[in-house]
Amino acid sequence: MIDIKLEPRSEEAIRAYKTILSQVIDQRPSGMRQRLADALGKHRSFVTQISSPTYSIPIPSKHLPAIFSVCHFSQAERDQFLAAYHQAHPGKISIAAGARKTRHVSLIVPDFGDDKQNAALDRAINEFIQKVASITGKSG
Repeated sequence: MIDIKLEPRSEEAIRAYKTILSQVIDQRPSGMRQRLADALGKHRSFVTQISSPTYSIPIPSKHLPAIFSVCHFSQAERDQFLAAYHQAHPGKISIAAGARKTRHVSLIVPDFGDDKQNAALDRAINEFIQKVASITGKSG
């Protein structure tokens, strides 16, 4: 893990928006962290690090659109989160506020009976969608 030295005030600000994210995730159906990991193309441990207030790892602004979409943030939750995010990362808010709109699409795919194979398929589908979006110039 990379050791990032943050100012105490910055750590508190990061903890504030991560607390909001953690509360949103906890209010959603089980499996939300795994769905978020799949959408981000990351491992579940990454989602734990970015959603737990006990870790001072900041959330990259490029992940905010997926987080808002997958976790189904209400407008009030999004506004509260973005206000806290702006406190922690002044100047990054314009990137987050101007994030692309996303929509949810459900697919029925085969269950391979193996968690690793199922996760590999999920990642491949997500990477394909991201690649298509980048080709069309619609990615964020």
